[in-house]
Amino acid sequence: MGTPPPLAGIYIHIPFCIQKCRYCDFYSITDRHDMERFVSALIREIKLANNHSLLFDTLYFGGGTPSVLPPAAIASLIEAVQETLPLQPEAEITIEVNPGTLTHDHFRMYRDAGVNRLNIGVQSFCEDNLRFLGRVHSADEGRLAIKRAISAGFDNIGLDLIFGLPGQSETEWQDEIAGALAFEPAHLSCYLLTFEPGTPLDQYRCDGRVHPLSEDLAAKLFSVTHRTLSTAGYEHYEISNFAKGKTRRSWHNQKYWLHAPYLGFGPAAHSFLPPQRKWNLKHVTGYIERLNSGQPPAFEAETLSGEQLMIETIYLGLRQSDGVQMEEFNRRFNVRFADQFRTVLEKMSIEGYLSITNQTCALTPKGMLYADTIAAAFAEWID
Repeated sequence: MGTPPPLAGIYIHIPFCIQKCRYCDFYSITDRHDMERFVSALIREIKLANNHSLLFDTLYFGGGTPSVLPPAAIASLIEAVQETLPLQPEAEITIEVNPGTLTHDHFRMYRDAGVNRLNIGVQSFCEDNLRFLGRVHSADEGRLAIKRAISAGFDNIGLDLIFGLPGQSETEWQDEIAGALAFEPAHLSCYLLTFEPGTPLDQYRCDGRVHPLSEDLAAKLFSVTHRTLSTAGYEHYEISNFAKGKTRRSWHNQKYWLHAPYLGFGPAAHSFLPPQRKWNLKHVTGYIERLNSGQPPAFEAETLSGEQLMIETIYLGLRQSDGVQMEEFNRRFNVRFADQFRTVLEKMSIEGYLSITNQTCALTPKGMLYADTIAAAFAEWID
């Protein structure tokens, strides 16, 4: 018998939003008149992917704001996936939701459709912060969405929070964490605010209207996050992600960090079938027209070299508390990790940035603050 195919993931990009958040650089639009045609085109794209030998155990609806679609449309998309691709019966099915787009019936209908994990984009429990970020919901609506999800029977709920807002103090951030912990979520994602080029927030920075938090204070808030959530029983398993034990990790997001294969559907969605990565047209109308004319929506593709795969494996591995699995790395790339990177390993471990065992190379909590810089130091030693 041959080796069974690896378990893969499915990502569906819903590109519609009520309004764009000031910090967001993901592809989305606020014109929602084409949603019905879009769903039909999306189902058509899914149906075209019926020739894969992969098995899938995650399905993730991201965006944009997937919860602006009617729950019946989400149900039809899940059904299309189940009819076309070998999605495992125990698969994790996640939908990202915005508290400003939900009623109690939404949660019940998601459960009926097969969704078993929610990612609620709370971002903050502070009204001033929500206004600054450009969110469409209030703090009370955020709390109400969580309560409704719990009452609808969801027990695998993830909450998203953003920290490092201009002027944010350590006490203010601790209050935000406490507001989330009051609901005992299975998962927390705590993202440091970034000023992405082309976003309104970055323009405010360029104009001098806002001033990013200092690196020292941002580092202090990150340390507070690690310490507070670890004490509360959460596993800090990826730089921005915390789970109530291994079973509550985001199975789907781990696909990206572990370099597992995944298929992406929808405009701007990426697929990765090692060593090839491809991505769809980043335009809703063009995406619909291509599919309606019988063309695939794939826009561009690249085949990663061994060097690129090695760099990505290190970068992604270092983001996780499990670290780079050195024996697996050696087998995959036919090198000796400990020998190839001896200089950087010795330097970074002495300085307290890396924790190294016989099997793994992982960042310490201190090292997580400088993950990109440390990964770049490894890249310099790749021939």
